[in-house]
Amino acid sequence: MSSPLRADSPLLAPARVGDVPVANRVWMAPLTRNRADADGTPNDLQATYYAQRAGAGLIVAEGSQPSAVGQGYPNTPGVYTDAHRAGWARIAEAVHGAGGRIVVQLMHAGRISHTDNNGGVTPVSSTATPAAGQIFTATGPQDHATPRPLTAEEVPGVVREYADAARLAVDAGLDGVELHAANGYLLHQFLADGVNDRTDGYGGTAENRARIVVETARATVEAIGAGRTGIRISPGHPFNDISETDLSVYETLVAQLAELDLAYLHVIAEADDPIVAKLRAIWPNTFVLNTGFGAESDRDGLERLLADGVADAVAVGRPFLANPDLVARWRAGAELNEPDQATFYGGGAEGYTDYPAL
Repeated sequence: MSSPLRADSPLLAPARVGDVPVANRVWMAPLTRNRADADGTPNDLQATYYAQRAGAGLIVAEGSQPSAVGQGYPNTPGVYTDAHRAGWARIAEAVHGAGGRIVVQLMHAGRISHTDNNGGVTPVSSTATPAAGQIFTATGPQDHATPRPLTAEEVPGVVREYADAARLAVDAGLDGVELHAANGYLLHQFLADGVNDRTDGYGGTAENRARIVVETARATVEAIGAGRTGIRISPGHPFNDISETDLSVYETLVAQLAELDLAYLHVIAEADDPIVAKLRAIWPNTFVLNTGFGAESDRDGLERLLADGVADAVAVGRPFLANPDLVARWRAGAELNEPDQATFYGGGAEGYTDYPAL
């Protein structure tokens, strides 16, 4: 048991993030759960799951592919068909009915994929080099498929897929989108100098490596507005076989994104990583910090980050997984449910919608 949060805790302070009012500064980070229908359609079980967690200041729904070739894992949601739109509309209605706000994270997996997961299409990337390690498929773990590098002529089409997905999401009633440029997926594969081996206008210099991300953000803003567009980055994070030595690309990227007036920047990093202060100084709008990859998200530690001005909001993953009413529990100083790791990926209601609330 912890002591109850003070009424004036910065974790509980309301805010406006771009066009979206939020009730508090505790956001639910995107968590892949592999519960969508086989064709990527979000279903009623997912609507229940997200509505249960509507107490978050903002829900960032799980990474969802903007195209078939962008799918990395089995049973992840899509954002590119009429059926997907209808599924997301049910989720938006459920979350809004429970008083919450929700955006969807648009995640093109790039080379973190396999033909068994994306309908038999060769994955695309910034490179022809496959990622090390294996990926889970319907037939068990397999090596990542060898991707083909996108041609410069193909890049605008991929950019349009993000913009079209963003338009679909907002048409479905969601509050906006988060562009996923982190964790080793497609946009991060262009940013990372240890992965991007291109010699054209999308490789080499920091500005060139940031180019597809800036173009994607600009197209998304044109589709749905800057006030409904956020972005996630993870500077230097090695997840999914990412290798980065030139982190100046993030200062270049964030400076250009700032000119687009995006609603928020979501950074995965340790709070004392020097890149956090550098990016915080550049970014003019809501700055969201996610420290959960390096350490458990501790309530009092996160409160101090907000009180000290390190961030404007914090994104929390695993604690929300097992505690649908996490903010209420933190407010009251109540004990937390422990997550069942065996039910994280795939399955039904067990370990998904059956965690008890207070």
